[in-house]
Amino acid sequence: MLRRHAWWLAPLAGAAVAGGIVAAVSLGGGSSSTTPTTTQSHLRPAAAALAFQGAITAVVHRLSPSVVQIQSSQGLGSGVVFDSNGDVVTNSHVVAASGPFTVTAGAHTYKATLVGRFAPDDIAVVRVTGAPLAPAAFADSSALEVGDFAIAIGNPLGLRSSVTDGIVSAFRQGVSEGNGVALPLVIQTSAPINPGNSGGALADLEGRVIGIPTLAATDPELGGSAPGIGFAIPSNLVKDLATQIIRNGHVVNSHRAYLGVEIGDTNGLGVYVQSVTAGGPAAKAGLVAGDVIKSVNGHGTPTVDDLTSAASELKPGTRVSLAIVTQHGKHETLHLTLGTFPGSG
Repeated sequence: MLRRHAWWLAPLAGAAVAGGIVAAVSLGGGSSSTTPTTTQSHLRPAAAALAFQGAITAVVHRLSPSVVQIQSSQGLGSGVVFDSNGDVVTNSHVVAASGPFTVTAGAHTYKATLVGRFAPDDIAVVRVTGAPLAPAAFADSSALEVGDFAIAIGNPLGLRSSVTDGIVSAFRQGVSEGNGVALPLVIQTSAPINPGNSGGALADLEGRVIGIPTLAATDPELGGSAPGIGFAIPSNLVKDLATQIIRNGHVVNSHRAYLGVEIGDTNGLGVYVQSVTAGGPAAKAGLVAGDVIKSVNGHGTPTVDDLTSAASELKPGTRVSLAIVTQHGKHETLHLTLGTFPGSG
């Protein structure tokens, strides 16, 4: 089960430095069999660990000034300075309130205005005017591989400029936020993603942003976070959507498939069609209000989250089949071509 962060605090153990520091010295009289060559070979892991530690420290010093705290009437979140014009990219759910917003960078707090947001991909941009904010560098997330090191910088629980680390654990498709929104592709990371990290930076060892943290997994049996399972929106998608929002005030090309329906849950019995957009793909295929969608391309859709997750993995122009039960109780299969999701956000 996945959800946005709940506001809670749990103790975290420190991460071990990769490579370890191996002590290999002889103390006191004992055997003299240890040679200088052996001693030097045992020092190499320590030197490698210190170099790795230095690389992490350099990332924190480079990127931290570009990671800001965003406050709204709903609470605190994080953001990343996107450009030299004062545009800050964050999660849509961080700025879901109507405002006002403030951005804190270093020791200074500024007023911010909402430029635009795109809730389906949980991306938004706010703007600070006339402030000397430091833009972050963004990496090419398509070049990432599982096992790459990842550093998360944000403001969990208002603890500004907090840093955690881990690796890129996997790449996932159709990850549901649990509110009818599903992200088409996310980076799974073992770097702890804590409440307030939303909208912050997930970075590589060169100090470049590889993703924007947005979700943490929860364990339904324990009722708390599932350790080491967090999710971030890839930097390439962030750059694309943020640039569209800055240029147009909204997203003009979402790259998302579009069905053209308003939907609701039926307690696990399918997705209820509340209304159908005139002229949309669903309407053209004959879907009407009152029908229930049971599956997409043979994949069951008992809930809204199941349907949105399935749709998020499909591309505009894809031909799909919908298994439905009509409002009169008849089982039918409809075939339609998906459109492009409107970019108004």
